[in-house]
Amino acid sequence: MTLSNDLMELKEDKIREKYKFAEAMLEGFDHTPRIAAKREPDRVEERSTGLGTRRRFRSTTPGLVTRSTARPEGVRLSERILESDEDVLTTPLQASVLRALRRALSVAQVASDQFAEQTGLDNLKRSNLSGTLDASQKVRFQDLLSASALIALHVFANMTDFLLSGLTVELGETDLQCGEVEEVLLDNDHLALHGALWELDQEIAAANVSTDAQLIGLITSFCEQLMEKVTLRADGKSALAPFSAARYRVEADDFEITGFTPAARARSTSLAMAFKKPEEVVGNHIAKYQAMKLSKMLMAYDFERKLNPFAELGGFIFTFMGDGKPGTGKTTLIQMMAGLINDYCHAAGYAFRYENLSTESIDSYQGKSAQNAKAFIRNVMEPNVIGFGTIDDIDQLAGKRGDRQSSAGQLEITAVLMESFAGANTVVRGNCTFGMFSNYPENVDDALRQRAGARFLVDGPQSREDYIDILHRLMGKNHSIPVGDHDLCEAHAIKKAVAASYDRHSRPQEDALLNVFDKVRERIGDLDTIAKLGAYLKAIQEADDRFTGRAIKNITDAIKVRAMDFELPDEWMENPELFLFRDYDTKKAMIADLAQPITVEMVIQEINRYADSEFRYADKSDEAAIENAVREMQRMEEAKRRFMEAKRP
Repeated sequence: MTLSNDLMELKEDKIREKYKFAEAMLEGFDHTPRIAAKREPDRVEERSTGLGTRRRFRSTTPGLVTRSTARPEGVRLSERILESDEDVLTTPLQASVLRALRRALSVAQVASDQFAEQTGLDNLKRSNLSGTLDASQKVRFQDLLSASALIALHVFANMTDFLLSGLTVELGETDLQCGEVEEVLLDNDHLALHGALWELDQEIAAANVSTDAQLIGLITSFCEQLMEKVTLRADGKSALAPFSAARYRVEADDFEITGFTPAARARSTSLAMAFKKPEEVVGNHIAKYQAMKLSKMLMAYDFERKLNPFAELGGFIFTFMGDGKPGTGKTTLIQMMAGLINDYCHAAGYAFRYENLSTESIDSYQGKSAQNAKAFIRNVMEPNVIGFGTIDDIDQLAGKRGDRQSSAGQLEITAVLMESFAGANTVVRGNCTFGMFSNYPENVDDALRQRAGARFLVDGPQSREDYIDILHRLMGKNHSIPVGDHDLCEAHAIKKAVAASYDRHSRPQEDALLNVFDKVRERIGDLDTIAKLGAYLKAIQEADDRFTGRAIKNITDAIKVRAMDFELPDEWMENPELFLFRDYDTKKAMIADLAQPITVEMVIQEINRYADSEFRYADKSDEAAIENAVREMQRMEEAKRRFMEAKRP
């Protein structure tokens, strides 16, 4: 397999040179815990002579101390793992675990060494050992040591989880979880790994492990928690920039290191939702059509290049907002889109990950809501899966800045979503999309709402034909009532319905925007040049100052989507060899051949579609504010009346 240009290989000979170091760590070393307390088992079983004793039953409330006074104790992780099963002989899975740990420790050291060479940390270490380190370099030296420790810990946990995840799939899930990971030391990479192995040894010793499945489940649980802790510590550290910006690959294991992103073998989430077929979605023609297109767009993602041709050519929808009244079909749209992606991924053998950020993510502890939101984003954006993330009722989940009713947790979620959807470090690979849904989008923070690149108006059935179709579908088959003068689902000839929906936006739908549109046309004539279209955009901005440069970007992105106004053929999804399994450049060329030129009509329709939604939100928001003010005035008047009555003798 050839590496892409931005992928650097960690050499196999360098990794194997570290085997002796890794084996020595697994066989035994001394470590005095500094953050975590020693785990004590609830009881010790009596063992026959010659077999020794093993600690069982992990305590559920491990102690916390700021500085341990425990004596150094020998950490012999290899021995601990071999004792974790009743079988006297080493099992094949125990051997696999030890090999995975040795491999992960070796790769962690190579990655740490490469970082030291890139940043000059190796030279600073030599100067420090010789006593010639300049005082002005001490702060940088310590920062780089901490960064090196974080890299070693994350790569170790990441690769161990990656190598064991295949075994986890074979053995099945286990409910055995490790306690909270605490011994995260940042003095240097060696001490950091010692602390992690000591704590893993403690967890295995204190847990009631009786099978290989439980052993592997406990270790993967530990690795996932360690990665989460390290990622939080690494957030915002400038010294880590060289590592975070690079991508590394271990060819023999098909393992990639992409900053602090977990690289466990792509595992799908198990979905319990009831999927819907496209024909079960009545009305919502544009939203339905765009959801169907987007589902196929995601499948064009190239796992080797870690990029989607649509993201490079333009037209990929990374974030979208679906809004409409209650009962108009937002949940049905989610079920349809998730079902389509799930079926496509199943046919191609890709992992599909669906997650919803719910109100349960809001936590009263400071910073915890932000952690939950970051974990949601990280899981969906994982580059080895096809991801679909939804945020239902986002007006309840994400707080509106300046609104006194927004909790601290809601505002934390707003900040995370804004940074993740259009932040300085946001990377759109094209493997995932995020949908925000709301019955009251006017209550969503303006800046967050504008980070939705596309707008799906979920307005439910509209025409007479729509209502006949939905009634017939929901009635089921337990009747003999004739349909009458109507061709069922004739209006659902999707191209025809979408074309009619787009045509409606040749003129604005909102009265305030229609007034702007007519005045501009009276003044400058038909909007048939870039200059006239720009004048129309400026007039919209003068009518609503929330119509900023980000709005223009969203409109141009939507126009590019229209240029890609085609559905990838169904046979490309059903037979992956035709398209999905082709190389990146071939897929890109095949997509480019289907694109169509941008027209003036497309531009006007997309300007009106986007601006209509903003004017609709603004009208609702203003009306809600006026109603609240009126209620407050009425309350004050009533309070004054009662107060005056109470004062009367």
